Amino acid sequence: MKRILLFVATNMAVLLIASIVMKVLGIDQYLAASGQDFGGLLVFGAILGFSGSFISLLMSKWVAKHSTGAQVITQPRNELEAWLLNTVQRQAQTAGIQMPEVAIYDAPEINAFATGPTRNNSLVAVSTGLLRGMSRDEAEAVLAHEVSHVANGDMVTMALLQGVLNTFVIVLSRLIGRLVDQVVFRNEREGGIGFFVVSMVAQILLGILASIIAMAFSRHREYRADAGAAKLVGAPKMIAALQRLKNNHGENTLPEAVQAFGISGGVRHGLQRLFLSHPPLDERIAALQSSH
Repeated sequence: MKRILLFVATNMAVLLIASIVMKVLGIDQYLAASGQDFGGLLVFGAILGFSGSFISLLMSKWVAKHSTGAQVITQPRNELEAWLLNTVQRQAQTAGIQMPEVAIYDAPEINAFATGPTRNNSLVAVSTGLLRGMSRDEAEAVLAHEVSHVANGDMVTMALLQGVLNTFVIVLSRLIGRLVDQVVFRNEREGGIGFFVVSMVAQILLGILASIIAMAFSRHREYRADAGAAKLVGAPKMIAALQRLKNNHGENTLPEAVQAFGISGGVRHGLQRLFLSHPPLDERIAALQSSH
């Protein structure tokens, strides 16, 4: 709850500063003269920007279960499932969160993910490929990584950040469209063809920039989750798990809606690295080695 209040307060502060800047520069008067209410646009942008993010957050567990076919362990059927439940329960208690749901989904690659609307209403899922391809120590480290994501409130933070970014993409693209429509196309009426074309192009370009910012934060939270796992189970186990992932890295079959929450992401080079949700495994290993 504190994290949500902090982000809402931050967003409101940024919107307030934007309003003040618009007023000082006289942009709000210019927009008002042309029939554009900046305050109303901010409210409109915030409603649209945050509604999608919060709906996605609230539905995250349901979407993850149904898109991966994950089966929640309610009653352990064998020793391995009992070990999974006991391990997550022990780590959750140490991390100070309520016990997440624990699930297994059928996938050939070594992977796992955590999601959920709050720290105390979450899901940790592992692939059958992970259970086959990792030792217990390595699997324990991966579970600790996912529990750390939950304890850090990463799902909520990511949704709130996306809401802020969405808000500014919506607002700025419409401001740019309106200004270009009037200055370049000399259209004094609201909603000319220039406005729609320019605002659409601006929204695409600003959306790309927003994605770069969101992915930069996503990579940062992976380092934090690695560090959290190192505290829970020890750095050697986490390093060994990352090394195993590196040696057995294959195609990521997680659905797109869940991929950013997996234990590892894709491999890209050059400018494409800006759109990676996860840092390269070599860099994650080096970060752990340098800090322990």
